[in-house]
Amino acid sequence: MKPGVVVGVAALVVLGLGACAPEDNASSGPSTPAGAGDCAKDKLAVKTAGKLTVGTDKPAYEPWFSKNDPSNGQGYESAVTYAVAKKLGFEQADVTWRTVQFNTAFAPGTKAFDLDVNQVSISEERRKAVDFSSGYYDVRQTVITTAGSKIAGAKTVAELADAKLGAQVGTTSYTALRDQVKPTQAPAVFDTNDLAVQALKNKQIDGIVVDLPTAFYMTSAQLDDGKIVGQLPSSGAAEQFGFVLEKNSKLTGCVTHAVDALKTDGTLAALQKQFLTESGAPELS
Repeated sequence: MKPGVVVGVAALVVLGLGACAPEDNASSGPSTPAGAGDCAKDKLAVKTAGKLTVGTDKPAYEPWFSKNDPSNGQGYESAVTYAVAKKLGFEQADVTWRTVQFNTAFAPGTKAFDLDVNQVSISEERRKAVDFSSGYYDVRQTVITTAGSKIAGAKTVAELADAKLGAQVGTTSYTALRDQVKPTQAPAVFDTNDLAVQALKNKQIDGIVVDLPTAFYMTSAQLDDGKIVGQLPSSGAAEQFGFVLEKNSKLTGCVTHAVDALKTDGTLAALQKQFLTESGAPELS
């Protein structure tokens, strides 16, 4: 489902809708390459010589991308992709973007991309069909609503149980709704987050479960009276978004090496501060 430059909540009106991710989660990817020479640009097994082909869905939502244009370097995932590309020796002009539907990115089979970036959570089940880099973003699931709704003042997960809640189909947001909230009413399932927002506006549902950056966008830019109820408690190992690569790709170790380097040197933290924010979202007990 996906898938503006912001520093604080006030600037989030430029943000856009994000896509959610998978079901089960795991964390790190494969081991890093033996030496830097193994990841020299001229030795990388890319689809097209001298180019890095990157897949993502269309539309490409904010705050992960900006203005539905993955190539502009704006939005968290676009910026991280170009930072990884630079670590691998590619200039921005060397990166080619392809439209790849969310569910097909991690389906079995040969890929037309070198790597895919689309808020895809790392999962052992998915790892049977594709490779993942190490995680470039740790995800928290969040409940949003509108001011004055029956759950607007909820402080605990238990207070959400009787509400009519919805989430995008096939995402970890839906899994969290089902397994953590355990609602007494059947969850509403939507093909896109846009449809979920419309249902909330129409008062067909009381709230939506989405990842935190998407929650900020929805409540500030899509809903006139949007409100973040709170973050669901962390459940075990952190869910992480990772780059998707073809199964047994020779690039996997190098992409992981690049992501880990960006984490170590503070680039990922700086980009999260620039494009995402975690203020204003209380923890639900």
